[in-house]
Amino acid sequence: MAENTNNSAVQETEEELTSYTTETNAGAGTGTSAIEPGYGTGRRKEAVARVRLIPGSGKWTINGRTLEEYFPSKLLQREVNSPIVLLKLEGKFDVVVLVDGGGTTGQAGAIRLGVARALNAIDRDANRAALKKAGMLTRDARVVERKKAGLHKARRAPQFSKR
Repeated sequence: MAENTNNSAVQETEEELTSYTTETNAGAGTGTSAIEPGYGTGRRKEAVARVRLIPGSGKWTINGRTLEEYFPSKLLQREVNSPIVLLKLEGKFDVVVLVDGGGTTGQAGAIRLGVARALNAIDRDANRAALKKAGMLTRDARVVERKKAGLHKARRAPQFSKR
């Protein structure tokens, strides 16, 4: 068996790997976008969100409540914040949202689309390509299918009885 004599290179790479964790965002706040006010409207299912981005410190206000109060779920908090994280603009904008209709997931999707559209409106040259590639500028057109006559629900037919 061969023995590894180059221990310094191994230690150096281990130090580099341990200096970062999964929670660390090394590029936070390094986005190249312009920092100016912007507006965007997002829709998902029955939910409609009107989003205003104002240059500030990263404070979220949704229907007069904070992000953590309005969306207790970390998953939904991450979803609505994803366009800002993608462009590395954390802490650059205060977000003011008025949202109504639908449920919590639909509202989160509507807010995400509104934030992405607002960022796109602020600086189309710097932001559009990344947002488009991540699919954040596309409206999710899926809505509830209507109930049809003679059926219990949209597709659920009455139970068949041979006799």
